[in-house]
Amino acid sequence: MTWFKKLFWVGAGVAVGGTLAVFAVDELKTSRLQSALWRDLGNGASFSVDAGASDAIRFPHTGPYDERLGYHDLPDFIQRLDSQGYAITRQARLSPRLIELQERGLFIPYREKNQAGLAVRDCRNAALLHTRVPQRAYERFEDVPPLLVSALLFVEDRHLLDAEPAQRNPAIDPERFAKAALEQALRAVSLSHTATGGSTLATQIEKYRHSPQGRTGSVRDKLRQMASASLRAYQDGEDTQARRRQIVVDYLDTVPLAARPGMGEVHGLGDGLWAWYGRDFGEVNRLLADNAEGTALTDEALRQQAEAFKQALSLMIAQRRPSQHLLGDGTGLGRLTDSYLRLMAEAGLISPELRDAALPLPLRLRPELPPTPRPDFVRRKAATALRTHISTLLGVPRAYDLERLDLEAETSLDGEAQAMVARVLAGLRTPAAAKAAGLFGFHLLDPGADPGPLVYSFTLFERGAQENLLRVQADNIDQPFDVNQGARLDLGSTAKLRTLVSYLELVAELHARWADLSPAQLSALENNPRDPLGAWARQYLLRAKDRRLAPMLEAAMERKYSANPGEAFFTGGGLHQFANFERSSDSETMTVREGFKHSVNLVFIRLMRDLVRHHMFGGASDAERLLNDPADPRRRELLARFADREGSAFLVRFYRKYQHRSAAEAEALLLQGLRPSAPRLASVLFTIEPEASDARLDELLVQRLGRGAGSPRALRALRSTYAGLSLADRGYVARVHPLELWLVGFLQRQPGASLTQVLEASARERQETYAWLFKTRHKSAQDKRLRELIELDAFAQVHRSWQRLGYPFASLTPSYASAIGASGDRPAALAELMGILVNDGVRLPTQRIGALHFGRDTPYETRLEPRNASAERLLPAEVVATVRRALVEVVNDGTARRLKGSLVDTHGRAIEIGGKTGTGDHRYEKTDRNGRVISERKIDRSATFVFMIGDRYFGTIMAYVHEPYAARYRFTSALPTQLLKSLGPQLLPVLQRNGCGGDR
Repeated sequence: MTWFKKLFWVGAGVAVGGTLAVFAVDELKTSRLQSALWRDLGNGASFSVDAGASDAIRFPHTGPYDERLGYHDLPDFIQRLDSQGYAITRQARLSPRLIELQERGLFIPYREKNQAGLAVRDCRNAALLHTRVPQRAYERFEDVPPLLVSALLFVEDRHLLDAEPAQRNPAIDPERFAKAALEQALRAVSLSHTATGGSTLATQIEKYRHSPQGRTGSVRDKLRQMASASLRAYQDGEDTQARRRQIVVDYLDTVPLAARPGMGEVHGLGDGLWAWYGRDFGEVNRLLADNAEGTALTDEALRQQAEAFKQALSLMIAQRRPSQHLLGDGTGLGRLTDSYLRLMAEAGLISPELRDAALPLPLRLRPELPPTPRPDFVRRKAATALRTHISTLLGVPRAYDLERLDLEAETSLDGEAQAMVARVLAGLRTPAAAKAAGLFGFHLLDPGADPGPLVYSFTLFERGAQENLLRVQADNIDQPFDVNQGARLDLGSTAKLRTLVSYLELVAELHARWADLSPAQLSALENNPRDPLGAWARQYLLRAKDRRLAPMLEAAMERKYSANPGEAFFTGGGLHQFANFERSSDSETMTVREGFKHSVNLVFIRLMRDLVRHHMFGGASDAERLLNDPADPRRRELLARFADREGSAFLVRFYRKYQHRSAAEAEALLLQGLRPSAPRLASVLFTIEPEASDARLDELLVQRLGRGAGSPRALRALRSTYAGLSLADRGYVARVHPLELWLVGFLQRQPGASLTQVLEASARERQETYAWLFKTRHKSAQDKRLRELIELDAFAQVHRSWQRLGYPFASLTPSYASAIGASGDRPAALAELMGILVNDGVRLPTQRIGALHFGRDTPYETRLEPRNASAERLLPAEVVATVRRALVEVVNDGTARRLKGSLVDTHGRAIEIGGKTGTGDHRYEKTDRNGRVISERKIDRSATFVFMIGDRYFGTIMAYVHEPYAARYRFTSALPTQLLKSLGPQLLPVLQRNGCGGDR
């Protein structure tokens, strides 16, 4: 090639290179090509929200921001909610371009929220609970003090807000990018060479929000951040000035600043100033805005401004290594901050006076923060309960995580009514408020009694078209505990309502079985004298001209029972006597209707006995034949079950006695109550130590009797006589329960064994202990135990009946006393039963959460609402009508008669009220061997009224007091009844306002 050609190509290459260089420099300065490229790439990248589930939605894969706000977990939330009866009613639809960008690995561009959190709203859309994370933030760029803007740009991105070019790409700073690229190249050659980052504020935001763990793990991650930031910058066109100002706000509001114990993760300058310096965000902004117009500051004002500025500047610097700087002693952070103060003064960004005032000031990290104000649990009771319900729905157990979700929950609660009831209940701790509510008097609070220790709870539902709507859930316990749902309480005679419903259900079943039979067929039915209820039903149907169910139920309400407390009842494995609340009832014989209206205990004890006996001996039961036929093979099966059950009960008791004791201590405790003799000691020893030697036996005899056996022959005789006895016989000789002997020996061989292990290991011994019971000569003893088991099965049937109607516990106390409250209950469960009655025997779903709205105004927006669950009929309408009449009679002429006429509608007409009262008195009594009470401890006292107001509202109201105060009070169910009388007229107008449920 000639020199001319070479010169030509070199010249051409230089020209092309120069042209490209000029073009590159021009592009870096003007961003003309970038702006057009990113604008076109983002064109059509949008989303909309429409009805129904979307097939054009994508969820983020990772990133701290997306995980914290719940966007990453939304598919799991949706699946979990779907299984609990929720369905998507609205959801975002991403445009094809937006889906394409996401699938190419970019972070979806949209207007991201700087603050989000859980919002719980009432039926009028008023906020019951609203958490915002971070708590302190700037709303607009104009709210940020210019001094802070200058500091941030100087530290992180000096050309971000340059006016020219208007289309500048905030994702790339040419100078920093070139410097970072050069340093990275040098570092590739020499590992000892350090390299700074080239990130702008825009790419940093993408990194800490959306990159895995908020970090840049590779060059590809960095390119993804830059591309995503560029795409986001040109969403609104080529002019990025407004977007660049917003980047300043976004960064200051959300930059991660480590985590502080007791507060969790800290995000944003506002929360950072509070967490790390204890500074009020508003005060700092005011101080930094002072002197904005150049007016001179006093020395003290300058010092305060300098301190605030230095603290804010230090946090901007600390974000690069937040844990290192903020969780350490602060020395290194202080040096860096002072260095930047000097540099900023040299650059003319701050005055020398501000620099000089700030430099001597120390950075005192992690000051003692003022204690977080204790929540008012009374006012927040319903919101707390709803938050717990949402937590359960989503499977997010920690309130910390739940309150950071971008989630709005719409509830059925009436916030105004809730606040009013909470205020009233809280006020009742003062004598003046209790007196104003009429709570002092006969069967109420005694004159001079302190109302302070009393707990009141109130739950109210409104009957909706397709569901029961929770309107109020309040109590005056200043704790997060919810007495309506969280306790097993003795609610006394409210159990009579459950018993009455079960009774009328049985009558309806007998009617369904026999109503179509002819008189001859009815007469031919086997009549068991142990089944009074079945006998009555047959006789009624034989005599009745009208065999419809409703008249039969009314006749069942007129059946009579004695209220005499003189009879002893064998129930629950023992002999019990019961008393009436009013002694004036003791000599009466009254109908079920009257007994229910006046809450007479003995009527319902005898009614429960009839229910249990019907389950035992009526219908398809053949318990009578089982008891009469000693050869029935089922007897042995039931007796084995009895042995296992009772033996397990004894072992539980013995395990508690010997738990946590050494072998020597257990043996000493066992022998402590033993009247020693050689046969008894030998029986004990060969049970707990089967391999014990003769020498060990002799040692025990000397220790307990003061003398040995006397000879080896005597020792051998004791061994041969007692070592070979059965476990039951050794227990008989020793006068110690055989299972207690066995347990002490087992724990010697298996120290630390759990109760479960004890029960698993003792199955054979439990049967062996009761071997005598299986012998046919003990038929009387067998029958007694068989009757106990058959009664247990009968109570299990009663329990299933109660549980089907909302009874909340897994078992029922197998005693007639369950009819008067011995099995306990919960106010919320009683409200559920009342809801079934108000809805004519149909269980409607209970609505607490009407909608869950995730990510509003985001590409992940999803709204879920409960599906229209099908109503379930649980009771015949005739049974419900009979029970409701009985409930109204309780108010009109029974134990709740003080409520009669107390509520009126808008036309002044009295609203019909029905309900059931109940008083629970939970005591612990200690008796002697003869059954006499030698001491008594009153654990708690409760009074409850479960009610319905017209055909629209229902619920429960309760008063409760626990030890050590319970013994001071004698109130009855008149107390909550009076409280409802006082509360109702205030509450109804609030409930009936338009906007919630009042516009029905």
